[in-house]
Amino acid sequence: MRTALLAAALTLAAAASSADGITPVAELVRSSQATVAGTVHRLTDEDEFVLDDGTGHVRVYVGPSLVPVRPGDMVTVSGIVDDGLRLEIYAREIVAADGTTFTFDHSY
Repeated sequence: MRTALLAAALTLAAAASSADGITPVAELVRSSQATVAGTVHRLTDEDEFVLDDGTGHVRVYVGPSLVPVRPGDMVTVSGIVDDGLRLEIYAREIVAADGTTFTFDHSY
């Protein structure tokens, strides 16, 4: 019962997010532009972190810049979904929960 309720809640959250221009991680399409929102799960390197949105995890690359967020931060990330084997977004912009915006003007 609890699992069914959690699945229903995640489905509703994903549908609401899609209406706002936010793509659930589980629905990311490689070689496309996307905006995802979730929690910084962990830092994997000085220029990369893992974002969790409840539907899945995606690595977010900000290099050659340093990651401007910390684990536990709620963020919205806009960028390009890599076409490689590993699911990864090359960030163009990160917006923190307080509205602080970080822009990455690198060509990938």
